[in-house]
Amino acid sequence: MMYNNDTKQQVAVLVGIDTGEYDAEVSLRELGELTKTAGAEVAGSFLQNLPSANNATFVGGGKLLEIKEFCEQTQADLLIFDDELTGTQIRNIESATGIRTIDRTMLILDIFAMRAVSREGKLQVELAQQKYLLPRLVGAGSILSRQGGGIGTRGPGETKLESDRRHIRRRIDALSRELKELEKRREQVRNRRLKNSVTTIAIVGYTNAGKSTLLNLLTNAGVLAKNQLFATLDPTARELKLPDGQNAVLIDTVGFIQRLPHQLVEAFRSTLEETIYADLILNICDISDPQVEQQIKVTEELLEELGCKDTPVLTVFNKTDLYRFQNMLTITPKSVFISAKENKGIDGLLRAICDCLSDLICQVELLVPYRDTGLLDKIRRQGKILKEEYTPEGISVTANIDRKLSKLVTPYLAERN
Repeated sequence: MMYNNDTKQQVAVLVGIDTGEYDAEVSLRELGELTKTAGAEVAGSFLQNLPSANNATFVGGGKLLEIKEFCEQTQADLLIFDDELTGTQIRNIESATGIRTIDRTMLILDIFAMRAVSREGKLQVELAQQKYLLPRLVGAGSILSRQGGGIGTRGPGETKLESDRRHIRRRIDALSRELKELEKRREQVRNRRLKNSVTTIAIVGYTNAGKSTLLNLLTNAGVLAKNQLFATLDPTARELKLPDGQNAVLIDTVGFIQRLPHQLVEAFRSTLEETIYADLILNICDISDPQVEQQIKVTEELLEELGCKDTPVLTVFNKTDLYRFQNMLTITPKSVFISAKENKGIDGLLRAICDCLSDLICQVELLVPYRDTGLLDKIRRQGKILKEEYTPEGISVTANIDRKLSKLVTPYLAERN
């Protein structure tokens, strides 16, 4: 890795356009928080109303001149655009302003490169970076010049980013192969959980909503928890003892953000798949954030994209200690209110988790032919047999099972009189 060792803090100017597609002001404020997370100071921001982005320079020529003059006045050395730029746009903007230019995706990738700890996390970030750079090799400006260092230049393999397309494609293939091996190990762990009927609960939510703080409180996980976007990146799994005596595995996942770069969703899909196989999802929301409703929507859309729409979700409104009733909330029946930082509402959360998990249990009456008695062993391991009677046609069974077994037992459902 090549990281910038300069002690001088970079000074950035943020640039966005408002096409009416989303709340551009909110997005630009979030870009400011991302910039601070990456270690730069924000000198100012520009937002231009346009029907669409300028193909050559993203913003209009007059606005670009205004931005250049502002950078000179504030001694800014970095422009960060709140959208994905093409290599040609980056070259044109840098040529017109003389200021190094990156975009929202490059900034988020840079933060991920800074936060990745595990081997898998580092590989996933580099794969996303390489895939992002490949179509931008032609026409890019100082995006490919790594001598200066600074935000947007962090991450593995950066001294080789000026190589040709063949080299980057070879690197992408190598990273993909290595990640597939790690994915196999993750799948083996997941299959062991399924085989042993381990209940899994996935913690998801917008970045900086307090997921890691809650995981630490419930399981003493010792995960880094900071008031920063993407403070933790690598998933963590810990055992959770529930009040009704059940044991569950609690899995923390990477935080979501609006317009999360598709490269990251694709690269981290294997990690995020932990959510797909979970029995229950805890959607952690920062109730003190005025944009909490929009953040919930972002999380729900990403969960649907991952294929989790049928998994039960418990909405957990966190940071009640900071809530000042500044926003009206849409509350669903499956919602709880907590402050993980102050350890408030946790008993209610645990009871709600138990209730949600108990809803996944259903009682069935089965007639199992003697040739298929192996099914009963599976039910004993993963459920509970309440009544068992031997008949000429087979074994008549009344049992409590969870939804993991529901499809498996469907052919054996006994007709009710």
